[in-house]
Amino acid sequence: MNDARPCALCPPFHRNAEQELMCGQVSLEKIAQDYGTPTFVYSAQAIEDAYQAFAAAAGPNVLICYALKANPNIAIVRLLGRLGAGFDIVSEGELRRVLAAGGDPARIVFSGVGKTVEELKTALGLGIKCINVESIAELERISEVASSMGLIAPVSLRVNPDIDAETHPYISTGLKDNKFGIAIEDAPAVYQHAASLPSLNVCGIDCHIGSQITSLGPFTEALDAVLRLADQLREMGLSIKHLDLGGGLGICYQDETPPSPELLLRTLLQRVSAWAKACGQDMPQVLFEFGRALVGNAGLLLSRVEVLKPGEHKNFAVIDAAMNDLMRPALYDAWHDVRTVSPVSSPAQTWDIVGPVCESGDWLAKSRHLSLAPGSLVAILSAGAYGMSMSSNYNSRPRAAELLIDAQHEVHLIRRRERFEDLIAAERIPPFLNP
Repeated sequence: MNDARPCALCPPFHRNAEQELMCGQVSLEKIAQDYGTPTFVYSAQAIEDAYQAFAAAAGPNVLICYALKANPNIAIVRLLGRLGAGFDIVSEGELRRVLAAGGDPARIVFSGVGKTVEELKTALGLGIKCINVESIAELERISEVASSMGLIAPVSLRVNPDIDAETHPYISTGLKDNKFGIAIEDAPAVYQHAASLPSLNVCGIDCHIGSQITSLGPFTEALDAVLRLADQLREMGLSIKHLDLGGGLGICYQDETPPSPELLLRTLLQRVSAWAKACGQDMPQVLFEFGRALVGNAGLLLSRVEVLKPGEHKNFAVIDAAMNDLMRPALYDAWHDVRTVSPVSSPAQTWDIVGPVCESGDWLAKSRHLSLAPGSLVAILSAGAYGMSMSSNYNSRPRAAELLIDAQHEVHLIRRRERFEDLIAAERIPPFLNP
């Protein structure tokens, strides 16, 4: 991958005349001096550009929802909310983050397979847009909760079309052996059951088949299955007001060539429009739930080389970031581009980039040809999604700082680096262990 930014799904970082890696006009070397490492750095302009690429293709009666699980920092949530995004959440914590960021509950859809009674009460009490239902048991639970509150719950059934998203098995969600959704062949009967339950407004069909999808085929195949279901429901006399087509569009980590946001939305919306016209009905509202495609390549993880450990079979570069900061390589065998921040005079060698965590699985990149020296800064790209959101305190490591660079090239601290006091703030020593 070169340093140019060819599309909204590629990293926005570039090198200046001195070959230093920059975010806009901001030096990553200077950021490391001012804020330390490891630190997540995000470009607000790149997030806006990615969102606008979807918005420009959306047209009327389309809601682009941001999937908070990708990166739930309230500054990023507020940025996307101000651009016009709705929100896709999977927990009460994410719901409260949207509220803390000033988001509108009426633009929230609540996904996930295990919503608790308390989560449902909170969501219904706030008047969210829709709850995506994953099972018959959950459907009946929502009906009971809504009835007890004297409310009508807007629901959409998430259907599982048994379509291969052609992605990593851990992030594939539309196959029969995945835990998500209701088998599409069972859906007509479940919709009929939903229509018979009290305090429910069955208003949509939801379908999300996976993440990091890099071709159009799985999206169109899933939509065709959803439209066939919509035809069945119409014949049963059930009216559907919206189609939630999920998200999952991949980004460029290495050499992927995902369809552009414009191509994806244009293709899907044209299909929905043609279906509505053939049915003689108005175009339903269409919802999407994108996360990675909005923030993934807008962020990087800035880290410093602690020691170099050359060996007969492997050369290891031990950096101050680790699997607790960026879990994706250890969890998914994921590939992230790694670049030096400033030129290094040492000859390039092949290195495995590893962290200090006491696990052999603590690696962030393997077999990378780089010029490194102790103290060198490296940038691990494509870390805006599922970096900080999946981070932990494993090995009692404080979580990293997060920075957001605005369109005027000002740097804003949007999460301070954790301190040791944060790590033990919720812990207590019981009286019997005291002297």
